[in-house]
Order: sequence, then C-alpha cells, then structure tokens
Amino acid sequence: MIEQSLNLSSRPWSASAARMTPAQNALIDALSGQLDAKSIVTDPAEIAPWETDWRGRYHGHAPALIAPSSRDEVSAVVRLATRFGVPLVPQGGNTSMVGGATPPGNGSALILSTRRMNRIRSLSADANLAIAEAGVILADLHAAAEEIGRRFPLTLGARGSATIGGLVSTNAGGTQVLRWGTMRALVAGVEAVLPDGSIHDGLSALKKDNRGYDLNQLLIGAEGTLGVVTAAALRLAPAIAARGVAWAGLQNPADALALLRRMEAATSAIESFEIIPGDSLELVVEHIPGTRKPLAGTHPWHVLIEAVSSDPAAESPAALLERLLAPALESGLVADAVIAASEAQADAFWRIRDSLSEAERASGPAVQHDISVPVDVMPRFMIEAARAAEQRFAGTHATAFGHLGDGNVHFHVRAPAGTDRDRWYAEEAPGITRFVNDLVVAAGGSISAEHGIGQMKIGELARLAPPGRIEAIRAIRRALDPAGIMNPGKLVTLAPGNEAP
Repeated sequence: MIEQSLNLSSRPWSASAARMTPAQNALIDALSGQLDAKSIVTDPAEIAPWETDWRGRYHGHAPALIAPSSRDEVSAVVRLATRFGVPLVPQGGNTSMVGGATPPGNGSALILSTRRMNRIRSLSADANLAIAEAGVILADLHAAAEEIGRRFPLTLGARGSATIGGLVSTNAGGTQVLRWGTMRALVAGVEAVLPDGSIHDGLSALKKDNRGYDLNQLLIGAEGTLGVVTAAALRLAPAIAARGVAWAGLQNPADALALLRRMEAATSAIESFEIIPGDSLELVVEHIPGTRKPLAGTHPWHVLIEAVSSDPAAESPAALLERLLAPALESGLVADAVIAASEAQADAFWRIRDSLSEAERASGPAVQHDISVPVDVMPRFMIEAARAAEQRFAGTHATAFGHLGDGNVHFHVRAPAGTDRDRWYAEEAPGITRFVNDLVVAAGGSISAEHGIGQMKIGELARLAPPGRIEAIRAIRRALDPAGIMNPGKLVTLAPGNEAP
C-alpha cells in the first residue's frame, strides 16, 4: 500500500541524468548498487506531488527521490550524500504547515523519503511503549495500539497522512497537549542517522540516563536539520473506556479560562479544551456541508471540551462534564451548554473544530499564525491583538481559535471581502505577519507553537529571536553537519559556505 501511494518506479535512473548535477549523478550511481530499484525515483511526474507543501504555498524541485526501506539504507544514503556534497531533504507524510519538507527550487537537493520505513517494530502493554519506524502513519499507530488495549495520546487533523518521523522532527502538538504534552513529552527514545551517516540508537527508553547531552531531545523538533529520524520509542496510555464531549457558549475568553481552571481543580480527566469564536463557527456552518450549530441562539465564544476515562467502573465522563458544567451555568459563567448524547454527536462537534481552517479558506484568503503566549495572558491577547490588527489593517477581520489550555491559538487575519488573493499574499501578508509576531513577542510568546519554523518563518525567527539563541542553533548545526547537507534553507540560515546551496 505504501509503495502504491508513493507510486514508486523501477525505471532506470539514467533517464533523468541530464537534469542532475555531477555530484547528484555520482550519488545516484553509487546508490544504484546498494538499493533496490524501488528506492530511487527519477521520473519527474512521480516526484512532482512531493515537491509542493501541504498548503500549496511552497514549490520546490528535486531531480530524484530516494526512498530507503531500512535504517541501514538511510545510513548508506546519508554517508554517500555527505561524501559527494549532495543536500538531502528528509520527508515523511509531507504535511508540514511551514514548508519544512519542501526541497529548494533550484534542484540542488534530493528528497529522502522515509515512507517505506513503515513497520511498527514492537508494541508492549506491559511497558506502555511502541517502537515505530519513521514512515508509520499516525492513524495506523492509533489502530495498532488499540488492538492491545492501549493508545498513543496524540492526534491531529493530518493523522491519516502524518508520519512518526515528521511528528518527532517537528515536535508536533495537537488537541491533547493539555493533558499529555507535545511529542517531546511522548517520545521515550529516538533512533536516527546523523549527518555523517553514523547511527544514534537511543531507543532503550531509559528513565534515567546522565551520559551528557540528550541527543534524543536535540533531534526532537530539529526539523531534519541534525539528521534523519528513522524510528522512535513512544509512550502509550491505557485505552479510553469512555469519553464525554461537551459544547458550551460563553461571553469571552476570560470566562473560558475561568471555566477550564474550575474543571482542572476538580478532575484530571479533561483532555481537550478548544476555544472557538462565534464568527468562525458561522463560517463552518456556511461552508462545510452537514454541519450545524450545537447550541440554539448566538454566543460570542464557544468551547469544545472532552473528558475521558480508562476505568469502566468510574463516573462516566459525560456525567462528570454535566456535574462540572451545572454550577457554571447557574453562576452565569456559561450561557448555554450541551453534552453529546452519542458518539456520532461527539464526532459532529469535533468535525466543527477540525473544519475551522477549511471553512476559513473557503471564505477567502487569510494570513495564519501558529502562536503561543503564557496561558494567563491568552484571553486578553486574543481580544486586544485582534482589535489591534483590525485597526492597523483596514477591512481585515482577525480571530483566534485553538488550544486555550496550553496557550497555543491559531491567530488568523482574514482579507477584506473581494481581495485579490495573490496580490494580498504578496503585498499585504508579510506586513501583517510582522505586526502580529511583534505583538506575540511583546506578550512573552513564541511565533511557532506547534508547526515549527521550516522556511515560512525562518526570516521572522532571525528577526525576533535573541541573537544568542540563533547562534547556539547555528553552532549545533555546524558541529553536527559541517557540510550543510541536511534540509538546507530550514530553521536557520548558516554562514556562507556552511550550508549547501
């Protein structure tokens, strides 16, 4: 199935030799004797789908796509790429939101796909661990863990195509960070091929290990700039016995945070707490067929709450939510609320949340920002930053939605009605992004909460991050990858001569 999705070919690589540099030709020639025919793809039509990012904002060019099927084959590819000075762009499910897995446009780099490395090497209910290769699709890991009465408690909209290697390399977040943390908290160990082709085997999942720098943590979130993640040891949790999903309407984000704090004081069962502005809900109902408002009437803000239990004998999550929401309704903190009466209704509530970006795209162009600020600052930031953006850029409409409990929202600024999309993205969007990012930094926040830097935010990171932080990142990258071949043009730029073109 994976090979069909990749549309791998056994056509001779020499058919595309004219499009390659001498170094690239030498690399492919050397690899052709070590890898099977399916591992080397040079047909432009077969490579084309992997040269554009998931959002369709970045378009690159790679004369070849290399798809090794094992850690040792990855090691061979990287070792030879270093010898010949050929840059590589590691790529998993190609679901990056910041162009982090898109090759440069000049054809200087080859794509190194990990999608054929799709084996779950082990699952243990006793150890609560899974060891999954980089190409394992998140949804497949979910299904495999469920079969042994466990779950991997990280999910996101791209779970049907996002791969473990990419999730590790971007320190992915999702809707369950409130309880379980980001990918960094869920990774117990990493196996990776370093830029010289050597293998880092950190899969042992030791709880205590003080042998100097933690290479596992260094590789998590490195966006493929320090090596190629080939497998990860992942922490599992008990399977969900029951869940409860509620939708509540309220007046403002401050009330939403107050509700969350009340619930957190009463239980540890709250796993997701998503805030949604009323106008964003209206867009979903307008543009996404089959959706409808969960509540009667109109409310300025909404929250989607999920509680779970792994104990069938415990109070049901739905009853828990009802008990916790009752006093909030009585006090007026919450204006109205409903608890899903079935799994189908719960899924319908989540469909609204998962469709927010799609509905927004259908309504016109928008500049999207994946930001975080301290949780206690977030309610005020959501209101004041939106007001400031709308005042500064006439005719725009700014909204924020997402993971209120962990301080990460998606702050979007929509273009005025009738705006030419291409012109607005080229002429207006950069200034809007700088304005919003300045507000984020002033609030003590981060311009990238869960999507990474990639190539989209590389300039803004250089502009806004403390110089010491940028130089430390560069120094680490130079030390591990002196030839500059790993994912060039992502995260930070290196000094001339230290990064392959």
